[in-house]
Amino acid sequence: MNQRIQNLLRRGAPVVGILLALLVQLAVSDDFSHPVATKHYYNDLLYILLTVTILFFALSFFFKRIRDSLTEKGPFFFGSACLVIIINLITAKFALLPVIFFPTYDNILAVFLEQTQLLLNCIWHSFRLLILGVFWGVLLGFITGVFLGFSKKVYYWINPYIKLIGPIPATAWIPLVLTTFPTPFGASVFIIALAVWFPVQLMTSSGIQNTSKVYFEVGKTLGAGTFFQVFKIAVPAALPNIFQGVFNGICAAFIALMTAEMFGAKYGIGWYISYQKAMMMYAGVYAGLIMIAVFCTVIITALFKVRKRLLGWQKGLIKW
Repeated sequence: MNQRIQNLLRRGAPVVGILLALLVQLAVSDDFSHPVATKHYYNDLLYILLTVTILFFALSFFFKRIRDSLTEKGPFFFGSACLVIIINLITAKFALLPVIFFPTYDNILAVFLEQTQLLLNCIWHSFRLLILGVFWGVLLGFITGVFLGFSKKVYYWINPYIKLIGPIPATAWIPLVLTTFPTPFGASVFIIALAVWFPVQLMTSSGIQNTSKVYFEVGKTLGAGTFFQVFKIAVPAALPNIFQGVFNGICAAFIALMTAEMFGAKYGIGWYISYQKAMMMYAGVYAGLIMIAVFCTVIITALFKVRKRLLGWQKGLIKW
């Protein structure tokens, strides 16, 4: 098989994968023990995906960028379709796993389409909570890290306490915080900020401390003051570490967010998952998990876009 035919098959692999998924869905009936969905949402999704993949396959003959992308990622999309087919057979078609815990694709998709307003409301509440917590966590972590990294006196007096308190998981403070703060919202913001604060301050202080002393000596020789040394020498040199701290902090923030919302929150993705689990409606639980995955991916991808713009000289060093 020559390279041209092989590349053609790789580009057409997503179409074949969707066709196989659609064939299995139409040819094999769902097990009778599953609740019947109001509509065939999964079928409609497969028809949409089939149309999209056929369109991109056709465009690949005219656009090199699409052709190269499909050639590279086509087999992966085919493998993903096969995984979806296997899960569909195990759960919906043959009910090899407990029906109550493993619903059909139709029932999961029904949650998104029939509870859209509630889900959007939960996403907005989680987003607002996350942004506030991350903002205060990054701000306080950055300030603490700068003081610890630049001042030996501050490091001497403060760092032992941070070593003691910092490693404690933020979620472990929830019982105490809920009784201290007047509202669950304020307590949740504090928990998220605490989860973000420690990795940001740790990486910021480490980045500043690892900055070559030659830079500071040259700055002093040229008459640079403390402010210039901190914000024109130390912080720019520590930016790779700071972004790594923010990345780790955001990952910790999602854990804290989901946990905090399960205690006293009225809305939010974490609250929604907890509520659906209590009601034994596991289609909603899976819908919530999908929202978390998408939510987390969008936030971290945006962070890496900012990092790529600010640290162009480190392009390709850390990938997402």
